[in-house]
Amino acid sequence: MDSFRFQTTGSVLAEIDGTAKIGAFLADRGCRKVAFVTDAIILEHGLAEAALDGIRKAGLEVWIFSDVQPDPPEAMVLAAVESARAEGVDCVASVGGGSSLDTAKLIAVLLNTDQPISEMYGVNQVRGERLPLVLAPTTAGTGSEVTPISIVTTGMNEKKGVVAPQLLPDFAVLDAELTVGLPAPVTAATGIDAMVHAIEAFTSKRLKNVVSDCLAKQALELLGANIEKACFTPEDRTARSNMLLGSMLAGMAFANAPVAAVHALAYPLGGHFHVPHGLSNALVLPYVLEYNLPEAASAYAELAPLIFPDLAGKPEMARAEGMIDSFLALGPKLGMPSRLSEVGVNHNHIPMLAEDAMKQERLLINNPREMTFEAARDIYTKAL
Repeated sequence: MDSFRFQTTGSVLAEIDGTAKIGAFLADRGCRKVAFVTDAIILEHGLAEAALDGIRKAGLEVWIFSDVQPDPPEAMVLAAVESARAEGVDCVASVGGGSSLDTAKLIAVLLNTDQPISEMYGVNQVRGERLPLVLAPTTAGTGSEVTPISIVTTGMNEKKGVVAPQLLPDFAVLDAELTVGLPAPVTAATGIDAMVHAIEAFTSKRLKNVVSDCLAKQALELLGANIEKACFTPEDRTARSNMLLGSMLAGMAFANAPVAAVHALAYPLGGHFHVPHGLSNALVLPYVLEYNLPEAASAYAELAPLIFPDLAGKPEMARAEGMIDSFLALGPKLGMPSRLSEVGVNHNHIPMLAEDAMKQERLLINNPREMTFEAARDIYTKAL
């Protein structure tokens, strides 16, 4: 067996209405005042009520930060840290999507150090420890509750990552009730995002291992079997629970076997056009898979029947190519845009997007086939 290291969140609770237990967990850690990180929509729809009630019943004070924006801007994160520090919080909890969870991670780290965020970008650059941290996702996609990663938008539109074990939370809560009724387009995009995490972890050139492989395959089986049910019967709690579990397993996989070119090409779409991350991944996924075929066909063939069972029994290349064709069909079937032109991209934007994608070196080094500027440009062009 090859040597490897595997890290993940300290404790996971998968339970309907499990967010009500967040307060008790933090109280047991000796916490007194919680920074509760979320967004205005989560508050408006009452998805944070169980968590907030539980925190107050546990005897803790709570300060709510609900100004999280998609693709969290660095300035927003720093403003939240300044306010939280003034409030005297001693722990952090978040109920929300990937942007809220990523923001909460950084708040928990930045509150406990004098290290500037500018020195944290990259891999293993964080010094010191964070405050106690609990995360509960409201979408089945990012897997942020089990990853040591936060993505921040710096300047006008560039995305940078903080990757460090300090960002792994103490406690993750998978509460499917939070995802019931999530609109089909969001369910679809976040679900495909989770699939991308698993696929890229399984084919990562660096750090993949027997544990990440097992998690990625189990994740794809759960996600493939439940994404249509979750989209078309949004009250199906079994499907919702399975999607959350699949997303978490994929998160555990890519937290240890990092993602690659799909994400590298997706980031500029979010930065420049504010395309939601899951949709950005879905739009470029088939074309990156096609580009990677010369190096990854056997791996794709192994994964394909887990997601699309009708491909089982076919020859290896037919399974690999069939997975690409199936993803091309899946987006429109789930009501998602399928072309970059539908989100505001035109031919004039292609060189800029390709140039920005090539800056994502920490991701591109994991791709099974070396990515070039010309290849990135061609992938964007095919996806138009």
